[in-house]
Amino acid sequence: MTVSTETVVIVGAAPLEPAQVVAVARHGARVEIAAAALDAVARTRALVEGLADDPEPHYGISTGFGALATTFIAPERRVQLQASLIRSHAAGTGPEVEREVVRALMLLRLQTLATGHTGVRPVVVETYAAMLNAGITPIVREYGSLGCSGDLAPLSHVALAAMGEGRVRDAGGEELDAAEALAAASVSPLVLREKEGLALINGTDGMLGMLLLALHDLSVLLDTADVAAAMSVESQLGTDAVFAADLHALRPQVGQATSAANLRAFLAGSPIVASHRDPSVCTRVQDAYSLRCSPQVHGAARDTADHARLIASRELAAAVDNPVITDDGRVESNGNFHGAPVAYVLDFLAIAVADVASISERRTDRALDPARSNGLPPFLAHEVGVDSGLMIAQYAAAGIVSELKRLAVPASVDSIPSSAMQEDHVSMGWAAARKLRRALDGLSRVLAIEVLTAARALDLRAPLEPGAATRDVRALVRTVAGGPGPDRFLSPDMEAVTALVASGAVADAAFAGAAR
Repeated sequence: MTVSTETVVIVGAAPLEPAQVVAVARHGARVEIAAAALDAVARTRALVEGLADDPEPHYGISTGFGALATTFIAPERRVQLQASLIRSHAAGTGPEVEREVVRALMLLRLQTLATGHTGVRPVVVETYAAMLNAGITPIVREYGSLGCSGDLAPLSHVALAAMGEGRVRDAGGEELDAAEALAAASVSPLVLREKEGLALINGTDGMLGMLLLALHDLSVLLDTADVAAAMSVESQLGTDAVFAADLHALRPQVGQATSAANLRAFLAGSPIVASHRDPSVCTRVQDAYSLRCSPQVHGAARDTADHARLIASRELAAAVDNPVITDDGRVESNGNFHGAPVAYVLDFLAIAVADVASISERRTDRALDPARSNGLPPFLAHEVGVDSGLMIAQYAAAGIVSELKRLAVPASVDSIPSSAMQEDHVSMGWAAARKLRRALDGLSRVLAIEVLTAARALDLRAPLEPGAATRDVRALVRTVAGGPGPDRFLSPDMEAVTALVASGAVADAAFAGAAR
C-alpha cells in the first residue's frame, strides 16, 4: 500500500464523509485529530477515572464484562482485566480480511473514540491515528463477529496490535510482529486502563466500513450496468424509444429516471439505432424485458443504494459504545452496538446486486442466440461450427449469477445466542458485509462479460457504427481484448475487461463520449 501524504482527513471535527473513509481505507490518506476532540476526550476520561475510584461497581470500569458484569474487579487487577479482554476476544479464524476493510474499521473506531463519549485517554486516540498513518494494518480474520456486541473479534485484533501483540502488516505488506512494527514507527504500545478495552471493541465499525466501501463500488457498477445495457440494446437492434423521459415520468422513481437518462445519453446519435427506427424496416412491437426494463431494474438498485447511504450517514454520525459517556456526564449501558440497521441494508444491497447481474446475463445470452439477436451469428463465432465464440463466457456469467442468488439470502434473519444467553440476539451484520463484497466482485465480472459481448456484437454490425458513447467504450475494450475472429484463449480478455469495469474506466469512457 502506498501511504498518501497529500490528502489529510480530520477526525473529530465533524462526522466523516463516505469519501473520506474510502480515501483512508483504500488510498492511504493521512488522518489528524481535531484539537477540540482531544480536549473532549480528556474531559470524559477524567469522569471515568473518578468512577474508577468509586467503591460502587460501574460496568466496564470496575466490573467484568458480558455475563460477568456483576463481578467486581479490584483496582490492582484492572490493567490485567483490560488486557485479558482483548486477548480473549481476539479470536478470529480463517483467511485474512482485506487491508482496506481493516483500515476502514480502524478509522471508524477512531472516529467514535474522538467523540469523547467512550472515556478513553487521549493517548489511545493518538495511537490509532499513528498506526493508520504508518500503514500498520493488524491481521484480522474472516470469521469471529456476530455483529453484536459490535464486531468484537475483528476490533479486538486491532486493539491487540495497538498493545504490541499479535501480527500485523506494514505499509509494504510485509507480515511481522506488532511490537516490531510499532517500534519501527516510533509508536509506544498501549497499556489499557479502565473502560478502554470495551471502548476499543464495542462497535459496528467493520460492517459499516464494508458498507461504505461497497456503496462506493456499487455506484460505479450501476453506472456501468447502464453502459452495458445501452451497448446491448444498440447491438441487438433494440429501440431507444422506451427510454423517453416522459414515459419514465409516469412512474416517478428517482433511480429509474437516472438510469433512463443515462441510456438516452449513451444511445444518442447512434447510426445503428437510427438504421431501424423506421417501422417499415423494423416490425417488432417491443423488445424483451431484459432490454426494455433495464432502467426499472437498475433504477431500483440505485434507490436501494440511496437508502443504504442514508443509514450509513446516520451511522457515521453515531458514537457506538457500551457503556457510553453522555453529554451530561452519565455512564450508561445501552444497546447501540447492535448491528441490525447496517445488517439489513447490507442484505438489501445483496438482493439488488443479484438482480442487476441477473438481467445483465439475460442480455448477454440474447446476443449469443441467433433466434433472438436479430441477425448476429450464433455465439458471435467467427466460423460457426468450428469456433465457439463467446459461448462459455455466458456459462461463466450464468454460474456467477447463480452464486449471487445464494449470496442474496439474508444473513440478518439469523441469530445464534452467545455469552451464556446474555447476548441472545445478534445481527450477523459482519457476515452480511462479507457476502456483499463477494457479490460485488461477481457483478463486476457479469457486467464485464456483457460489455465484452456487446463490443463484439457492435463490431459485427459493421459497416454501421455505434454512437459516440458506446463507440468509445468499444475502443477502450479493444485496448485489452481482441475483436471478432477465430477462437483464442478467452479468460485473459475477460479478466482484463473486468479490471476496466471495476476501476470505473468503462463508465468514464461512456460519459465522456456522451458529453461530446
